[in-house]
Amino acid sequence: MKHRLLYIAIAFLFMLSFVDCAKKGSPSGGPRDTIPPVIVRSIPENFTTNFTGSEIEIRFDEYIKLKDIAKELIISPPMKYAPIITPLSTSKTLKIKIIDTLKPNTTYSFNFGNSIVDNNEENKFEYYKYIFSTGSYIDSLKVAGSVKYAQLITPEIPTTVMLYEINETFKDSVVYFEKPTYITVTKDSTGTFELSNLKEGQYLLMALKEKNNDYTFQPKNDKIGFVKELITLPTDTTYTITLFKEIPDYKFTRGSQIGNNHIVFGYEGRAENLNISTLSEMPESYVSTFFKDETKDTLHYWFKPTVQVDSLRFKISNNSNIDTATVRMRELYKDSLTITAIKTGTVKLKDTFQLRANTPLISYNASKFEVMANDSTFVETSIKLNEKYNRAEVYFSKTEDESYTVKLLPGALTDFFEKTNDTLEYKVSTRLNSEYGTLSLTLVNAAQWPLIVQLQDSKYKLVAEEYLTEDKTVLFEALLPDKYFLRIIYDENQNGRWDAGSFLNRMEPEKIIYYPRQIEVRANWSLNETFTLK
Repeated sequence: MKHRLLYIAIAFLFMLSFVDCAKKGSPSGGPRDTIPPVIVRSIPENFTTNFTGSEIEIRFDEYIKLKDIAKELIISPPMKYAPIITPLSTSKTLKIKIIDTLKPNTTYSFNFGNSIVDNNEENKFEYYKYIFSTGSYIDSLKVAGSVKYAQLITPEIPTTVMLYEINETFKDSVVYFEKPTYITVTKDSTGTFELSNLKEGQYLLMALKEKNNDYTFQPKNDKIGFVKELITLPTDTTYTITLFKEIPDYKFTRGSQIGNNHIVFGYEGRAENLNISTLSEMPESYVSTFFKDETKDTLHYWFKPTVQVDSLRFKISNNSNIDTATVRMRELYKDSLTITAIKTGTVKLKDTFQLRANTPLISYNASKFEVMANDSTFVETSIKLNEKYNRAEVYFSKTEDESYTVKLLPGALTDFFEKTNDTLEYKVSTRLNSEYGTLSLTLVNAAQWPLIVQLQDSKYKLVAEEYLTEDKTVLFEALLPDKYFLRIIYDENQNGRWDAGSFLNRMEPEKIIYYPRQIEVRANWSLNETFTLK
């Protein structure tokens, strides 16, 4: 009996041990796979010479898929007809079917970037390159460097870097309609690049930030950069390419009627001396005026009286450029005078209060402009018309931490059609001076004069600038707390602005040098900075 009880106790404990082992839980499945796919065989082998086939197979040790292949794959030299790359879903074999005619004695490179990943964890097989030559050897020369953007402190990525071989058929215009001999893209945010597997020779080295990725320069959409002198391979030189957006040469585009007495004339490029005159026969009472659009390459042309004709002919001149245009006329609604403030709310002490009108302003009555401070006292004002952009500018003294009411009584402004405004009222206010900061800047080692000192906010919007013709301290006042970019522009042609370059003229953009770091301006704080130029 004692032995039986002992056996029962042992059996009970044995059963409990099984209950403990049967706790609910999930299997861990082991550590996460972090190993990228491995190539087990390539047909033909990588770095094959005397290549004559049209199909390539690259076999992996696990299932792979292609991610963003259209964006990641770089083929150099580029092909007229893109090859067919599979798999479309998953496979252990990557296939390349070439449908273009390959050039003789040429080394081809397929750089897959980060497009090859395994099927489960998407571990990247980074920057795999498959290379072959249709000749008897693999070209092995390289050229390296970096790309920067003329108007920004950081480069735009990715940017395409190109080499055009210089031979007996080369012309500068080839960049507009033919693909380059070799291409690559900048690697990362540093803007660095390397072109490899190149053959000996002379080349044009350039870069494009493209809109449609066709490897040709489209000036309206693309940014371009180039090395001014042709380069010769082999070379140990490291090159820096500066990207910029070309400003097109002046070109008249078209004229069209948009109001009963309102025609707009569009153009491209800079139009410093644009003028419009009629070629059609007009009544003696006919008069016209025009002003530039604030944001578009457009001239607003206004006329009176209304003319009952099917079309009007115009002469459009800009310096030595002369065009003619015929504008079909329709009966449309007349424009009524509308006036809006360019900025209300918080303004700085030195800001000018500005009003814009939709029809041409021709006169003002200063006695019908009133500016009243918060304590109901009137502030002395002066008025000026900005004919270039059709604005009325209201000047008055301001003090800190104050609010103002700007009031236009009926008849304050008169437009081209002798229409006047109704009563208008706007509110503006100023901050305490202690809510702003100041920046005092000293320049060291300036290479030339004149130059432009510019301050930009964290979104690269221009906040303030000063034009210097000699060495002196620059003071930027009333700066809102923010992190600012500081830069100088060498104004080589002394026209008071930054000028882009021109590829065909081999003219590089005017040099811009950024302060090496952002400058943090704090409220009620004065900064003193020294900018040593190199």
